[in-house]
Amino acid sequence: MFLEVITFILLIIFLVFYLRDPRSLIIGFLFNLFFCSFLILFVYLGFSSDHAIFRIIAAIPLFIIGFMLTFGIFALMIGLFLNARVLMRKEGRRFSNCLTLLAGLGILFSIVFLIVEPTRFLSPHFGPIFSGVFFIIVYFFFHLSNFLTAYFLYQFNRPRRNQDFIIVLGSGLINDKVPPLLASRINKAIDFYWKQAAVSFPPTIIFSGGQGPDENLPEAEAMQMYAVEKGIPTQHTIKEDRSVNTYQNMLFSKQIMDSRKEGKYNSIFTTNNFHLFRAGLYAKEAGLNSQGIGSKTAFYYWPNAMIREYIAIVVMGRKRHIKVVGVILGFSILLTTISFLFS
Repeated sequence: MFLEVITFILLIIFLVFYLRDPRSLIIGFLFNLFFCSFLILFVYLGFSSDHAIFRIIAAIPLFIIGFMLTFGIFALMIGLFLNARVLMRKEGRRFSNCLTLLAGLGILFSIVFLIVEPTRFLSPHFGPIFSGVFFIIVYFFFHLSNFLTAYFLYQFNRPRRNQDFIIVLGSGLINDKVPPLLASRINKAIDFYWKQAAVSFPPTIIFSGGQGPDENLPEAEAMQMYAVEKGIPTQHTIKEDRSVNTYQNMLFSKQIMDSRKEGKYNSIFTTNNFHLFRAGLYAKEAGLNSQGIGSKTAFYYWPNAMIREYIAIVVMGRKRHIKVVGVILGFSILLTTISFLFS
């Protein structure tokens, strides 16, 4: 009875936060808490049953978890190496395309470190330092799991077709033309535009993107021309050509919408699905009550993009992470110092 109540309460708490605003890492944390509680309840009820079939079903999650802990890390490492090879072959050998390779090497180094166990060659006094590093890794593991869960849940966002504005986030031009990555964002907005126009009224599309140092025209202008060529009426488009990053995309677009509708409007934004959650965080930071819809990304590009997104999420919360890591390392160094002094 206790487990059922706890699981139900965690579900209610998660739903309240998620329905109020899914643009938060706390959503991932709350869902993970609920899922763990549900999993424990599921296994407990299964093994408490007198029916063998229920016990077998209850053992399946334990088998999956055991398999992932045993072989999952090796499969992930191999998958990262294979993805890095495909990505660099298709997108070039730029550093930004090497993140999956670096992640795979990081896992390989960790496995070798655990096998060799170099700590045995050092003084036992350094034990607190290695314990501190372990707790830092655990901290970021849980932070990553919360991010992945929140990211996954945000993909289910389905805004109503009563939007006054659609913000299309820029991502850079190639030879002053709209590249495929940016085109997918515009096409997502165009698709939503026509679907809403068919049932209610046509929204206004805001193309948000300034002019880069290697570009001869603002992104917003190239994006607008692309959409007009696809049949979107010019009078239903607006150019926001000052922004140079996602936060400014949201902030400057909000200023345009506020000036036109005096703060009373509905809006959404479009971007690639891997960028969707972080863009939502920037929208929230800019004070914009707008949810997003994501365009599809090539599967081979997704792992590298997700690593980049997570790094950006960590940078967004760098002050909190520095405090946590600083406290852990500081306490570890203090214990190490005490150990040397009183040995």
